[in-house]
Amino acid sequence: MGNYTVIAEDLRKTYKTRERRGLLKSTVQVIEALKGVSFKIARGEVVGLLGPNGAGKTTTVKILATLLIPDSGDAWINGYHVVKNVDDVRRSIGVLFSVEKGFYAKLTGRENLRYFAALYGLHGSEADARVDELLRLLELEKLGASDRLFEEYSLGMKARLGLARALLRDPPVLILDEPTLGLDPPSARKIRGLVREMARNGKTILYTTHNMFEAEIVCDRILLIDKGRIIAEGTPGELKDKIGGKRTIIVKVRGDPSLVSAVLRELGFMDAVAESSEDDGLTLKLLTSSPEDDATMLLRELVRRGIGVSSLRIEEPTLEDVFMYFTGRAEP
Repeated sequence: MGNYTVIAEDLRKTYKTRERRGLLKSTVQVIEALKGVSFKIARGEVVGLLGPNGAGKTTTVKILATLLIPDSGDAWINGYHVVKNVDDVRRSIGVLFSVEKGFYAKLTGRENLRYFAALYGLHGSEADARVDELLRLLELEKLGASDRLFEEYSLGMKARLGLARALLRDPPVLILDEPTLGLDPPSARKIRGLVREMARNGKTILYTTHNMFEAEIVCDRILLIDKGRIIAEGTPGELKDKIGGKRTIIVKVRGDPSLVSAVLRELGFMDAVAESSEDDGLTLKLLTSSPEDDATMLLRELVRRGIGVSSLRIEEPTLEDVFMYFTGRAEP
């Protein structure tokens, strides 16, 4: 296994669902959730699994957390096989799947952690000391939430308590599935800071997200997953380099969307992505190796066709642009 704490090799998983056709008829639909996913994560590394809903992120992490059995392929956590050594794997990981699920509403944060500590084999003064340590680390004590009922917690407090639960056994590997989803900026910033600190202290962390900004500042490496396959991987800088020095033209326009699409096609901007704007206009994004020339040509043609242009700018590529380059779609 070498220096790698998490290893996945050719993971595949298929689901079968029934689709109703009429009152009495239905057909079986086969969904390939994973189509041969492979990667490795070293000790002390934060690796982001980045992709849209339905890309295979949750299926991947559930296999690594021993909650799903793959149809084929292998995976190891801390040297233990996720199918053959389930108990050893579970002792080696801390998991956060939802910041709200699994806790008892009528227990305080401290009581919830003590309960899960007992389930994990921690008792007496050892459990109390660990719970107190985590309440301080996650600043729940500072927020006055340690002895408040869970049902009174804000979403940010719930996220902190969820991370505390994942850390109860001080596991070498953490699996964090969308840990900042729905959080206010200060709470999200706190969680991200803790993740980076834990990695510096040697923990191996698999971090799923659809937030490009978050992935770029939290993760050492990023795996882009789409339709059950890893389509690109590397550091944020390496991924940006893969799009060949292209830059992004961002134009905000008002006009008939079909006419805007026609202009893009006629100018050869087949990979452009159009998104609705808050002001009911459109924001066009396109990658190009000749940003100044292409921006001038696009602006001239839009104005000639009577399409209003409210702004145009050229930016360095982001992870969103990388994702768009590999998939032809905008941010997950």
